[in-house]
Amino acid sequence: MPGLTRSANPLTGRSLVAGAAEGELLFADTGLSFWGGVDPFSGEVIDRHHPLSGQCIAGRVLAIPSGRGSCTGSSVMMELISNGHAPAALVLAEADEILTLGVLVAQTLFGRSLPVLCIGREAFAGLHGAAFVRVEGEHLSCFAQAPADGWQAPDPGAEPVAVASHIQLTAMDHALLDGSHGQAAQMAMQIVLRMAELQGASELLDVTQAHIDGCIYTGPASLRFAEQLVQWGAKVRIPTTLNSISVDQRRWRELGIDPALGVPASALGDAYMAMGAQLSFTCAPYLLDTAPTLGEQVVWAESNAVVYANSVLGARTLKYPDYLDICIALTGRAPNIGCHQQAQRMAQLLIELPALGELDDSFYPLLGYHIGALAGSRIPLVFGLEQAKPSLDDLKAFGAAFATTSAAPLFHIAGVTPEALDPAQVLEADQALPAERLQLGELLHSWRELNSARESRVDVVSLGNPHFSFSEFAQLDRLCRDRHKHPDVVIAITCGRAVLEQARAAGHIAGLERFGVTLVTDTCWCMLGEPVIPPAARTLMTNSGKYAHYGPGLAGRPVHFASLAECVESACTGQASGRLPAWLQPAVTLESPAHV
Repeated sequence: MPGLTRSANPLTGRSLVAGAAEGELLFADTGLSFWGGVDPFSGEVIDRHHPLSGQCIAGRVLAIPSGRGSCTGSSVMMELISNGHAPAALVLAEADEILTLGVLVAQTLFGRSLPVLCIGREAFAGLHGAAFVRVEGEHLSCFAQAPADGWQAPDPGAEPVAVASHIQLTAMDHALLDGSHGQAAQMAMQIVLRMAELQGASELLDVTQAHIDGCIYTGPASLRFAEQLVQWGAKVRIPTTLNSISVDQRRWRELGIDPALGVPASALGDAYMAMGAQLSFTCAPYLLDTAPTLGEQVVWAESNAVVYANSVLGARTLKYPDYLDICIALTGRAPNIGCHQQAQRMAQLLIELPALGELDDSFYPLLGYHIGALAGSRIPLVFGLEQAKPSLDDLKAFGAAFATTSAAPLFHIAGVTPEALDPAQVLEADQALPAERLQLGELLHSWRELNSARESRVDVVSLGNPHFSFSEFAQLDRLCRDRHKHPDVVIAITCGRAVLEQARAAGHIAGLERFGVTLVTDTCWCMLGEPVIPPAARTLMTNSGKYAHYGPGLAGRPVHFASLAECVESACTGQASGRLPAWLQPAVTLESPAHV
């Protein structure tokens, strides 16, 4: 056979989930969020900003540097394995806990699996251009075309659960593990220990609260998982809040949601409440009275909430995958690794901002989006905002967009976030860190990336991703006073029930309802579609960097991104002005004529 038929020396890596498989290689050098990035029912890559957009991962060996974005990626992975649209194998440059956990849960609950292999960045870069690969345990071989050697992969069924002997366990840990506290707690402890072993933990720690992201309905497998736990008598051992679910549980019928989604999505929320979780249904648990404090050890899932808890509150949590969150809530124990430890919270990348003019609220989500992509899995320390005094809403918007493009669970802003009020506190002594000096033109490029809509028309204004805060309601009420939306434009806000009642009591909701706002609780824009988005709608508008990224794939429509004031103006006129914010306009004059 002419040309290269097989790599001379198979690559060796670290097997995160054992198994063997082969297939056509689907390679990208950009991380991929499975939630919002991969259709759980077909395997199509729907992240319209990703180089693999439109490709189908089903049956192919998917090679990506890591996951990124949403913690719900584990649920999407489990769903794909359950319905037969998963990749044949997953090859990573660096270990990814979210995607790996999805495979482990599918293996434990459904007896179906796929191999996950981590080969390191240098070897990963060498895969570019390969056509066909075979994964066998810790080994990977590359081929120029599908080999004709008749090789068949062994049955990828469930493996016996082996408890890592090197992890220190308490008497209660052993009692949970031997089934003394029921089958649900036993399975949960097995999964916690399996992940602790993969993460390299030597011990577990006690946590004070949990926030569960696995209550998002991604398909039948997500409901089956929760209902199985309920049947096994699952009860949380620590105070536990619930993330947004996939529908407004009280009003989904009124909103015209198809019962095929509304019934199981509502049932999924009920299943987690049956385990003892609180009825919170918000992607912004940091807005609740139960928000953790500086140094508190917690277990939160939902990517924006994790980043906010670590960065803005100074609490300590990993970016926990869906299903590992409930397993830890059922045991009260988490692996003592990563951002739970002070040494793992230090800055790994320095970023200096350019001189900036007067900022509006579109700056922070745009900056978070850009820095997240730049940082990758590294924890950044940002200089240049010491005098800007960003609000908590600004930091919420920054963190949500940062979590969309980054795999890191934490950021520091010098002089702003609690652990970096003195930047020296998050810098290792005598350690030189890589540094990036941002140019305004780079932010202009990201602005254009988020503004995917090409026509000025606006049909839907999307607000509340993450969920609206009380102060955002107050600001929007001021912007909408004595005005009314265009009759052909839908303006909708997603928020938590608790914040909605606070805003109503303060008198903000009456004015917004006169303006014509639609209010949706319990769910979030990442789960909303038709008919909340009218079928005839062609373009959306948002002030959320997170939704500007995910919206084109999730809603199937391009998006205008701008400030809250611009969103209100467009809700009134039905048109996007296309104006750049004043602080970004100098970047246009710096461009070469060919790019203007």
